[in-house]
Amino acid sequence: MFTLKIITIKGKQISKCLKIGELNMMNTLTAPVTVDPNDPIAVMKRYELKYVLSEEQTAFLKEGIKGDMRPDSYGLTTITSLYYDTPDHRLIRESLDKPDFKEKIRLRSYGQATVSSPVFLELKRKAYGIVYKRRVQSTVLLAERFFDGESYTGNESQIQREITNFIGNYNNLRPSCIIIYDRTAYFEPDGDLRLTIDENPRYRMDDLDLTSSLSGIPLLNEGGSILEIKVQDAIPLWLSALLSKGRIYKNSFSKYGEAYRRELLAAANQ
Repeated sequence: MFTLKIITIKGKQISKCLKIGELNMMNTLTAPVTVDPNDPIAVMKRYELKYVLSEEQTAFLKEGIKGDMRPDSYGLTTITSLYYDTPDHRLIRESLDKPDFKEKIRLRSYGQATVSSPVFLELKRKAYGIVYKRRVQSTVLLAERFFDGESYTGNESQIQREITNFIGNYNNLRPSCIIIYDRTAYFEPDGDLRLTIDENPRYRMDDLDLTSSLSGIPLLNEGGSILEIKVQDAIPLWLSALLSKGRIYKNSFSKYGEAYRRELLAAANQ
């Protein structure tokens, strides 16, 4: 059953035709939590700001944050995400239109997945600059069965129900694109600031299997990286000054979106 819901966020309204119960996430999210790759279930709410860096800017930033931020305990980690979309790429097309509200679903692995290693099915929504993320632990095989119409086994959580509702809103979701990058995450001691630097971002739109390989087509020039600043409130002044000094400016960059644009351009030139 579907109903028209009006979402009010930061004094603005969004109307969406959603299944009853789907908007529970928008109403119940509280303070953000740090996502541990080993947590089976996680909830997150925060601002995310993106910047595309050159090789020189990447080196400048890494040096500049020393003393204020520390790498997390996982160090350099290769992250692989399999994005699901409709056959006509509805999710990424709508996202590239830069609406006030957008959403996506992906299956994420830390390192190359195996058939039995833990992966995370993530539902990510963004409304007026605030990112809401829900995820649940799974395996590649269980996720494939889930998208084929099977239910999760065991105790069903609220997050699982929300993901089920999301899939029900879009017909025939299927694997669309794999995004891979090498991430170093930094945190601010005694603060909520988190910063990630994604190096060697790459993609592929064939061989859509997380267990296959970590290879892909580069998304940036050699040495380039993607900076993401994740914070509950405002960026601290010291970091704003550092970004200004390095001529590092906010950029609306989507890895999946860039991959999709490139494939469209390649098809048009054939």
